[in-house]
Amino acid sequence: MQHFRPDQDTQHHESAGMGLLRRMVCATRRSDESGSAVVEFVFLGVLLLVPVVYLVLAVGQLQAGSFAVVGAADQAAKVYVDAPTPQEAEARAREATDIALSDFGFSQGQALVAIACTSQCLAPGSTVTVTVRLDVPLPLMPTVAGSYPSAATVDAVATQVVERFG
Repeated sequence: MQHFRPDQDTQHHESAGMGLLRRMVCATRRSDESGSAVVEFVFLGVLLLVPVVYLVLAVGQLQAGSFAVVGAADQAAKVYVDAPTPQEAEARAREATDIALSDFGFSQGQALVAIACTSQCLAPGSTVTVTVRLDVPLPLMPTVAGSYPSAATVDAVATQVVERFG
């Protein structure tokens, strides 16, 4: 037979009550924090994703710039040696450069073109060297008074020989 002790019974009820109270507090805490993981994930995702996307855009812009100058220099040298006069050759070379740059989204004002000949230009056996230098602008940056905020400068050189027997 069990003997009733008042202090023992109240402790049992108090501990049972405390357990219930603890469970209610834990349930309340869980309901207060519901959805915060989604908010944190979205916030951190955006915070980390935006710089990565900008970096990918900048690298793509640099790659486009390097492809543009290589194509522009190569085509300019080829059309230069094929022209009948040096004046027409220079005009054709500059037009070929502009077309090649515009294919990659760059304007003619962004590039510098230099044309050099070893001896007299368009003399049989002489060489023509075309250098194209481009300041690649940062993506999504506005131009201010014709200046482009530059990410890097890329350049390319192409040399062609004028045919000896035309």
